[in-house]
Amino acid sequence: MRRLMTRELCAGAMLLAILAPSAAYTREGASDAPSHHAETTPADPRDGGDRPAATADNRRLPPDSTTRHKLVLPGRTLAFAATAGTIRIFNDKGEPQADIATTAYQLDGADSRSRPVTFVFNGGPGASSAWLQFGSNGPWRIPMDRAITSPSIPMPLEPNAETWLDFTDLVFIDPLGTGYSRMVAHGDDARKRFLTVDGDVDSIALVIRRWLEKADRMQSPKFITGESYGGIRGPKIARNLLTRQGVAVKGLILISPALDFGDVLGAGLTRFVASLPSMAAVAREKEKDRTLTRADMADVEAYARGDFLTDLVKGQADAEATRRLADRFASLTGIDQAESRRLAGQFDVSEFRRAFDRSSGKVTGRYDASVLGFDPYPESSASDFNDPSEEPLLSALTSAAFELYAHKLNWRPAGSYELLSRSVNREWDFGKSRSSVESTSDIRELLAADAKFKLLVAHGLFDLATPYLASQIRLDQLPTFGSRDRGKFVVYPGGHMFYSHDGSRQALRDEVRALMK
Repeated sequence: MRRLMTRELCAGAMLLAILAPSAAYTREGASDAPSHHAETTPADPRDGGDRPAATADNRRLPPDSTTRHKLVLPGRTLAFAATAGTIRIFNDKGEPQADIATTAYQLDGADSRSRPVTFVFNGGPGASSAWLQFGSNGPWRIPMDRAITSPSIPMPLEPNAETWLDFTDLVFIDPLGTGYSRMVAHGDDARKRFLTVDGDVDSIALVIRRWLEKADRMQSPKFITGESYGGIRGPKIARNLLTRQGVAVKGLILISPALDFGDVLGAGLTRFVASLPSMAAVAREKEKDRTLTRADMADVEAYARGDFLTDLVKGQADAEATRRLADRFASLTGIDQAESRRLAGQFDVSEFRRAFDRSSGKVTGRYDASVLGFDPYPESSASDFNDPSEEPLLSALTSAAFELYAHKLNWRPAGSYELLSRSVNREWDFGKSRSSVESTSDIRELLAADAKFKLLVAHGLFDLATPYLASQIRLDQLPTFGSRDRGKFVVYPGGHMFYSHDGSRQALRDEVRALMK
């Protein structure tokens, strides 16, 4: 849900009910062929033409910029080309609609037909790809752990020893309204078509196909990586590519994903089951003198899916079951027993975040509940308080984006880089209801359609935005589809952006590399 589903409903580190596909962005109804471009968009003097008074061209991004780099890392040096540029999307009338910005890194000397290429995006809706590019797998990164504790100290880009560029080329995509991606068409109708579940999927799938054609990479093994709301977006894009664009994806890497919004946004009892292990993990992290792992939470997971659920279903009509549940919740999480009994052991995320360290006047992070910060309004009963695990990152990531494009990639669009677009998030049309949006059905279809298709789902222990047990429960419902080995579920120390921890980032890289072999 990165990162914007409302303050208490995702950053980042998500969302949706499915609308009918928009013909404007399907393969049959969209193009960025030069002939359409010439007919509908006035020439740009930067491309050597004249510039008549025009409409779309006033919003045009600069021409693509390709630069060459050498990245010196422990034990190896990577030489690669970086291209910052744009894929322009047209409607079925050949009229320009939007410019979608992409940032591609391609290793020198590799066989492009056999070398994998991975398309990477975040979620929101309204989040740019900066989170994964500068936090996890791009050639350069910022130390996110230090940025969280010291947001006013500049965090320069540094070589990323855990970049995935050793074993796959990388293409980062900023959906419409994020990064430098922007509308070209005037009026609200075109924008509204993009800012829907299916409109978003159609447009990004088209961008992926057009990038592959433009770079002559249609024969390359293809992978998709999505974070947070990318857990909804990613599987749907992979299905769209297969069924509408004629592009088969070999594998899907989902990082801290929301797979079913009913688990995160719904009012059902299962949300309390899903969040309990992550809440208990925060308490245990404080007690241990070593790094907490998922194995340390096995007893809590068993209780959450067993006796906790049983007592929860009995409800407050059974006073003994309710008291038993509330007291066990208090003992597992460190929450005051009286408060746990008052809430019958049923803590929403916002309630837990304030109750966990109330005596110190602190709140936990939503994206990483192991991070605590002062509550600016401790006397208030409202739940609209800051997230100490996310907000300090905003300035560091914005500065990193400017540093990359202006000084390393030599690409300087007019206007500012949009790290998180609240207008996109506010305008997003989820269809019937947010809580009805899910992607597990798309994952089913992908696994059933291709016996070689692989899935990796990775979560952080302390993530309250997309708790890891919610994904585990959803994935456990899937058929075997030949072999359980085709899918892997991993949980690392950390929160929604668990890759801010060095060990977790390294472990994720190793898993992805193994998946792509």
